[in-house]
Amino acid sequence: MKILVIDDERSIRNTLKEILEFEGHTIATAEDGKQGLDMALNDGYDAIFCDIKMPNMDGLEVLTSLADSESDTPIIMISGHGDIDTAVDCIKKGAFDFIQKPLDLNRILITLKNATDKSSLVKETKILKKKVDTKYEIVGESDAIRHIKDVIARVAATDARVLITGANGTGKELVAHNLHNQSQRASMPFIEVNCAAIPSELIESELFGHEKGSFTSAVKQHKGKFEQADGGTLFLDEIGDMSLAAQAKVLRVLQENKLMRVGGDKDISVNVRVIAATNKNLTEEIAKGTFREDLYHRLSVIVIHVPTLAERADDIPMLVTHFIKRICAESGKPEPKVDAAAYDELKKLPWTGNIRELRNVVERLLILCGNTITKEDVLLYATPSI
Repeated sequence: MKILVIDDERSIRNTLKEILEFEGHTIATAEDGKQGLDMALNDGYDAIFCDIKMPNMDGLEVLTSLADSESDTPIIMISGHGDIDTAVDCIKKGAFDFIQKPLDLNRILITLKNATDKSSLVKETKILKKKVDTKYEIVGESDAIRHIKDVIARVAATDARVLITGANGTGKELVAHNLHNQSQRASMPFIEVNCAAIPSELIESELFGHEKGSFTSAVKQHKGKFEQADGGTLFLDEIGDMSLAAQAKVLRVLQENKLMRVGGDKDISVNVRVIAATNKNLTEEIAKGTFREDLYHRLSVIVIHVPTLAERADDIPMLVTHFIKRICAESGKPEPKVDAAAYDELKKLPWTGNIRELRNVVERLLILCGNTITKEDVLLYATPSI
């Protein structure tokens, strides 16, 4: 690791340098706060040891300046005049820890290990967050997609319920994730339920939970999705496939913000934002008697319709580039070029599976084609015979 030691006492600088170099680290030193701050801002370090009492600029000023620069480097403050108030002040200003002189070898090494472990976790968290943000990115610049992004930006900050409509594979779940990620609930749970994938006899237990012994296999108490999403967002995907009995209970929760577990006898309050999605025409389902009209009106405060890929064909080149980057990054393969004629051919396809189908086609082309994806490749591999 690369470590910076900032201290006006040469003996302390040299002692720390010898100790840390013996442990295999690369050490840089600065004899006052100003020099140390310049080095910290211009060179990357894995950790910084900084004295408090120094000429030109003291350690607390260095600490404050580094905090203002949003540096992730852990800073360990050291002082020969330590007291509890000073230590607390250092921690409040962003220091990882405070060590009092005379320095103890074991304390130095343990503190350094803890500091760098925390720094690694912070960096990993940022990388994972960036991956998550990219995973749920809505790609496209067509008028329809611009409109959806604009509506999300306006609606996300509210608690308004949203109904997302569109064919299978169009990316309705991406809209739901963006609504959550841009909301004040972003740090709270996002719980997804595929209503079409859960048997009708289990949907109530899945959504509202159950008490121990409420039915044969209920060997312990179970919190349902509404409770799991408390404070956050519940995404009810394929809501058009939910049974009428479950619809009635969902309606009660939306009206009263309370639920009762299966087999329970008391109400449980929940604070949940509900976002629903469907590939069905709910107006037609209401006419057929398979969907409650009062629930529809509760869910559809805001309606966002996601177009098919055929309706936004101009976004295909951007989507292909996006999928190529993601798939190649995951597999470690170099990114191929794509001929303009290949893009034109891709735009002509019907895309009955929408975005999901396009991603599969891109992955197939990456596996079967060379350094350049051509029109001929698209004709050969984009629509394989079954």
